[in-house]
Amino acid sequence: MSDTKTVQNPAAARPLRVGVLAVQGAFIEHEQILTKLGVETFEIRQKSDLEAPAGSNRPSNRPFDGLILPGGESTVQGKLLRDLDMFEPLLRLIQDGLPVFGTCAGLILLAERLSNDGNVYFGTLPVTVRRNAYGRQLGSFFAERAFRGITDEATVPMTFIRAPLIEKVGDGVEILAEVKGEIVAARYKNQLGISFHPELNEDTRIHQYFVDMCLGE
Repeated sequence: MSDTKTVQNPAAARPLRVGVLAVQGAFIEHEQILTKLGVETFEIRQKSDLEAPAGSNRPSNRPFDGLILPGGESTVQGKLLRDLDMFEPLLRLIQDGLPVFGTCAGLILLAERLSNDGNVYFGTLPVTVRRNAYGRQLGSFFAERAFRGITDEATVPMTFIRAPLIEKVGDGVEILAEVKGEIVAARYKNQLGISFHPELNEDTRIHQYFVDMCLGE
């Protein structure tokens, strides 16, 4: 039996609840890490999943406390979101201030501009991103670097798989991590976007950083 305590949202006197987009990509690993942290998770597979649970005290415009957009294939995810009529509802939630965490393909979905692709998806994170910046599958690699907001001394593990990178950031964007002088993590208000896959390592600190965002910290 797990002795992990459920994280509460003190502002609303209810368990913290984070939705993980589960139409494609590495979503299960995110759920496993959040569960370790005591966070209630659920999978977003269809439009009805965006509604507040029956009998809950959650407002209709904020049915959950945070959103994770996982790695995978951004083109496929973007198409599925539109086909399933989830794109506009999710966009409104992000624009309304819902904390959102995009990893790899999720970063691409959030980016305001893609330098090597004419597509723009949510476009809410004021950064320019280059897709597959390190090459295809053979360009995958592992690094350990500092992540601002977690520690300036110790490092966190970073697994890159066909990863994008952030080429430019707009006003108000905080750069959180760099590898070889290139930006791989950034935050803008309620949005956290990173190039790598923290869910593929045992380290929970980046997810804890996002949980703290959901708690308003």
